[in-house]
Amino acid sequence: MRIGTWNVNSLKARLPHVLAWLKKNKPDVLLLQELKGLEFPAASIAALGYHAEFVAQKTYNGVAILSRHPIKVVATTLKGDEADSHARYLEADINGLRIINIYLPNGNPPGSDNFAYKLAWMDRFKKRLQALKKAKTPVVIGGDYNVIPTDIDCHNPKYWKSDALIQPEVQARFADWLKLGYVDAFRHVHGDETGQFTYFEYWRDMFGKNYGIRIDHFLVAAAVAKKIKDCRIDREPRALEKPSDHCPVILDLK
Repeated sequence: MRIGTWNVNSLKARLPHVLAWLKKNKPDVLLLQELKGLEFPAASIAALGYHAEFVAQKTYNGVAILSRHPIKVVATTLKGDEADSHARYLEADINGLRIINIYLPNGNPPGSDNFAYKLAWMDRFKKRLQALKKAKTPVVIGGDYNVIPTDIDCHNPKYWKSDALIQPEVQARFADWLKLGYVDAFRHVHGDETGQFTYFEYWRDMFGKNYGIRIDHFLVAAAVAKKIKDCRIDREPRALEKPSDHCPVILDLK
């Protein structure tokens, strides 16, 4: 089973890239983040043989699940804050797996209300992970986590030291999820390999210089980790004209 995740930074702007990627890579499931709008190209996606479910809001955020298999939606919001109206979470059952798509808050700048919201969101998410573990749910969580887990996931930690994505409180929460027994699929395959990034700023030829960060992740339950064949970053779409600033990540399961 092949599952992809990709922050497309506007589905409307990047739709040709997404359709071409689906045709080439033929994933069973593709998780999209940052749809940035209420309109959704259901007909174009269905024409390629994909079911689709999405949670969207005007201008910002938005997540979608595309699947060759039927999608049974479990939740469209993360529990714990009824006032949170951001479109950041979609949980579904697909082909024997619980698949969750997240667009975790950016949180910049540190010390702001945005940062407090990020930390609170991560704390709420930990409770969901604990519940899924208790239920022994075979879960795959993909998406834009907006977390640089460790210094090796960053081309230059000093460059990012003032960013919310690398703050100690953020990294500690991500580490807590791993302590629960969840597995970072990319690190499971690649160990401590450096120079592997999923996000590159648009300016100063950051992509060409490979000056990036790894913030798009797959976390999987321990039982699912035993089925991992491969997990890799697809750099090709980032080199296209008018690309998203994120690369897709592909998870292959036995």
